[in-house]
Amino acid sequence: MIGDIEIRGLGVIDEAALPLGAGFTAITGETGAGKTMIVTALGLLLGGRAPAGAVRNGAPKAVVEGRWLVDPAGDVAALVADAGGDVEPVGDGSTAELLVTRQISGTDGRSRAWLGGASVPAGQLAELGERLVVVHGQSDQLRLRGERAQRAALDAYGGDATERLRDRVGEAWRRARETREAADELRAALDARQAEAAELRTLIAAIEPVEPKPGEDAELVARIERVANREELRAAVAEAHALLRGTDEVAERPRPSAEGLLRDARTSIERGVRRDDLLEPLGRALDDIVFAIDDLAIRLSGYLDDIDVEGVGELDALGERLETLNGLMRLAGPTLDDVIRRYGEAGTRLLELDGDDERVVDLERVAEEAQDALEQAAAELTAARTAAATELSARVSEELAHLAMPDALLVVDVADAGSIGAEGADRVSFLLRPHPGASPAPISKAASGGELSRVMLALEVVLAAANPVPTLVFDEVDAGVGGAAAIEIGRRLRRLARTSQVVVVTHLAQVAAFATNHVRIEKANDGEVTTSSIRRLDDDERAVEITRLLSGLATSDTGRAHAAELLALAAEEPAAR
Repeated sequence: MIGDIEIRGLGVIDEAALPLGAGFTAITGETGAGKTMIVTALGLLLGGRAPAGAVRNGAPKAVVEGRWLVDPAGDVAALVADAGGDVEPVGDGSTAELLVTRQISGTDGRSRAWLGGASVPAGQLAELGERLVVVHGQSDQLRLRGERAQRAALDAYGGDATERLRDRVGEAWRRARETREAADELRAALDARQAEAAELRTLIAAIEPVEPKPGEDAELVARIERVANREELRAAVAEAHALLRGTDEVAERPRPSAEGLLRDARTSIERGVRRDDLLEPLGRALDDIVFAIDDLAIRLSGYLDDIDVEGVGELDALGERLETLNGLMRLAGPTLDDVIRRYGEAGTRLLELDGDDERVVDLERVAEEAQDALEQAAAELTAARTAAATELSARVSEELAHLAMPDALLVVDVADAGSIGAEGADRVSFLLRPHPGASPAPISKAASGGELSRVMLALEVVLAAANPVPTLVFDEVDAGVGGAAAIEIGRRLRRLARTSQVVVVTHLAQVAAFATNHVRIEKANDGEVTTSSIRRLDDDERAVEITRLLSGLATSDTGRAHAAELLALAAEEPAAR
């Protein structure tokens, strides 16, 4: 709630403090004293635009500072912290103080705002203000003006059962949307996925019969190189073999062999060993070389035997195999390893794609079930809203009868929205039939300024228990009302103050008498400048002010007796439960 508001340089107010606090505060004063400046000041603190001429003549700036008492662990404190501001704990720490400041320059009209000590855009004050204060005035935005707010108010009035149904509809709507989007997405992609499956089958059909092996292409190139150069290889190896073994005796040019030379060397060493034992190791070393040469010659001979019989008719087959692998690498390469990898991936992916038809059917079934559940939940919510709307219409219409609108009828219309959304399938409208024979119309259009405030008061009174707001401000809620109707307005404002802080700008004694806190706007004129100030009234001063409001004469004995009677009547209405 609002603790107090300090105002400097705003309109006719030079410097003043408005003490508020809990309960019902009535603000009265003479015409032109600046009562509406209080609502203007509050509007600035809530992020509203400064009206033309807001800064007092001669003042460099207008400054409005509001002190709120908030829950230090609540949403408001969290919003302030997000903006970089702070709330200050008071007392035992269960309550915190929040300072909100707005400044308007007198030279260029520029505005600055602070929230909990942090400089913020004025729009951020508006976001916070929606959680703190609702202003009902002839030119102000109304809390229950929009369809969304009216639907939320009806749901709150319907109680926990209706709100649980709304939450259930929201969950069902999200479930139905998600499953439908998934089914539609899968179905829309089905053609593309079927084309992908066909390509994968073609790829598998090309690779599977070939059965390529890792590194096979390199092995084929090497094998082809060997077979294609078989004669050259055979001649080279035969030459090497001849050098090791020597040529046979019938050759034209017999040549000594490496093996024979080494054996001769071994024979020479053996002769030397008879004279010197130190030559024995050298002889054994020559033996090893002779054995190695002999083994190498045998292996070369075997190579020659193989090359004479292999490769006959093989070259064409090898070339065809390599060309087949090259074709696969062009199709799914660039390397043979890539071909083999893609073959394995294609099989796995094809299993996934082949299951799409079944998945579409399953998703369609789930989506239909989710839609059925949504429609069922929405129908139950519509029934609950319709029942609550009937009751709310009757109770608000009854309140209007006590507020000098005996022929007015509030119609809470629950109509088919044409589709189901997260909030259900209903369009909720608060309509007013101001008198018999008139067609119900939106409350902001069907009521005059004074009537509109009374309609909103009736709604707030009925909704108070289900949909409370921390602070409610009514500007001229009693316009065009007097007598018994004015007393009923005062009584209902006092009842409303049991659940919310209520601030009312009024000119009627019957309304002000029911307040638990009474402040007066007083003006003074030195012949050149009019200045207003704010003062909280004690019991005696309050009786004088009620007398003035009744008769226009603060010292009228008749008016004072009537004022005492009004105050006694108001005292019978409990201020709080």
